[in-house]
Amino acid sequence: MVLHDLGAAVRRLRENADPGVAGAARGRRRTRGLRREELADLAGVSADYVRRLEQGRRHPSAGVVTAIAGALRLGRADYERLCALAGYAPVEGRVPREAGPAALRLLERFGGTPAFLADTAWNVVAVNTAWFALQAGGPAGHERDWNVAWRTFRNAPRGISRTDERAAGFRAMLAARLRDTALRYPADTSVAELVDELRTTSRPFDTLWRAPETVTTYENRAVFRHPDGGDIRLDGTLLEVPGDGLMAVVLTAAPGSRDAALLGEVVGAAGPPSVVRVGQTGPG
Repeated sequence: MVLHDLGAAVRRLRENADPGVAGAARGRRRTRGLRREELADLAGVSADYVRRLEQGRRHPSAGVVTAIAGALRLGRADYERLCALAGYAPVEGRVPREAGPAALRLLERFGGTPAFLADTAWNVVAVNTAWFALQAGGPAGHERDWNVAWRTFRNAPRGISRTDERAAGFRAMLAARLRDTALRYPADTSVAELVDELRTTSRPFDTLWRAPETVTTYENRAVFRHPDGGDIRLDGTLLEVPGDGLMAVVLTAAPGSRDAALLGEVVGAAGPPSVVRVGQTGPG
């Protein structure tokens, strides 16, 4: 009976969801809300899984419940009700911020490739030598210097630039992931304070927060202006570090390109590879 109640709740929420807010394609629709295929794509499961879940034939994991809640952009009350129906407690506590030995070893493995570790609130916790070699995300004298979202929306580093399209995609990704973090960790006051500050001081962030876009993957290109090496175009890739609840952002250049050669020169002049723990609040 409980699984049928859970399935009915998921279906009701899906059918009443605003496709535009959830990040689905707009346009004429024969039915209201999100289609099963759209919810499945946004939540990272199959359409058949959603169908069976709504029929009361699947017991989702706690992670799937959180993913569905995030895909539907549920408020706290609806999220708690889904958790209760599925037999789980809502995610509480604080965002994990400690980089364990495994995460630091991962960063070391990149060697000559610029990379950094960040928590899910976009606080950078560790950076490798190759990142510092770019000299593009230096501190600005603010307590949130090491928070990527704050630097992007409030005090973007002058040494990093993107096309308008890529900048918009980058901002949408930051806001979407930060919104998911706020939903998962409602008791983390530092996350709530960051969101409140950004919503109050940045109209672009507030707009994205009120009508978020769904971003399932992260690939973004930026130009890094090194004072000695000139412009270097790098592609950013985001990797999950599930054991520590962190993210690794890795910057690479196209093999054999001028950018790869310039990156090699800049990183080579920076000295032996190493990993540095930094403040919890990030390079843009």
